[in-house]
Amino acid sequence: MGGDIRAAVVVIATVAVFTALYLASAVFAPAAGAFFVIAIVWPMQRLLEARVPKLLALALVVLVIIVAFLGFATLVAWSFGRVGRWLVADADRLQQLYAHAAAWLEAHGIGVATLWSEHFNVRWLVRTVQEIAGRINTTIGFWLVVLVYIVLGLLEVDAAKRRILALENGQAAHVLLEGTISSAAKIRRYMLIRTQMSAATGLLVSTLAWLAGLQLAVEWGVIAFALNYIPFIGPFIATVFPTLFALAQFASWQLALAVFAGLNVIQFVIGSYVEPRVSGSALSISPFLVLFAVFFWTFLWGLFGAFIGVPITIALLTFCAQHHSTRWLADLLGGASAQLPIKTPC
Repeated sequence: MGGDIRAAVVVIATVAVFTALYLASAVFAPAAGAFFVIAIVWPMQRLLEARVPKLLALALVVLVIIVAFLGFATLVAWSFGRVGRWLVADADRLQQLYAHAAAWLEAHGIGVATLWSEHFNVRWLVRTVQEIAGRINTTIGFWLVVLVYIVLGLLEVDAAKRRILALENGQAAHVLLEGTISSAAKIRRYMLIRTQMSAATGLLVSTLAWLAGLQLAVEWGVIAFALNYIPFIGPFIATVFPTLFALAQFASWQLALAVFAGLNVIQFVIGSYVEPRVSGSALSISPFLVLFAVFFWTFLWGLFGAFIGVPITIALLTFCAQHHSTRWLADLLGGASAQLPIKTPC
């Protein structure tokens, strides 16, 4: 009976926590983003503090963060903007191609064409691309809040460690400290591998587009690079958009199908063969959990949630691995090495 009550309490508490994360996303999402960035840049901060005063080290780290973010956001906005302008310029011709395709589907008894004609058209596609580019520009306010959290958090890392070590509950202190250190190390490794794979994907997509004669080859490579940071959803979008673009440019379903096949080969080889062998078992997570994390955190926090969902899941599993009562969860949903914390000096 007591076990049933305890399980009910855990379920209710979990629902309450995620409800709070959803309703107060404006507060929790920037904080999560700040913890994510701090986990990545803390080694740089610590290295600089050994050579220059702490505040100067902090200023240099913040400058690197700002330059990296602005560079990435500008590059992605430029790529989507270029594609959007091309679609706007050729909107009438694209609408005609779409009308012919819908008529062909109807003639062959495919009734879904009617539904698509009511809810999907070229102008909808143009608006989608423009909204993606515009959304990148409207996230500046969000990232300013994140930046404030980052500055305050970097100043508090050492003090937070001392407070954790001073806890009377030694087991709680161990879980917090080891979980934080291991989570940060795994997140850094995850982002390093994800960046390498995204760069390789972008380069291959750009090369394929250039060889196929597809316009805006560089832009498609940049879009594939950026979207590859979002598992499953990102590669899917980075495959569908260039395929539709190829169909519009070449007006040939055979060439568009060839581009689609080539893009899928690239995504499959990088995502299913190269990346798992580079990352090894330390970052292995159940594919079901990865997909669930992407959709679940996208529901909670939108586009930012889609990006940070997997790192949050990695951190949660790492914390579960620190305590014997929850280690089974890390073993079940994580890799074989999930129960072995990564020892990194803090």
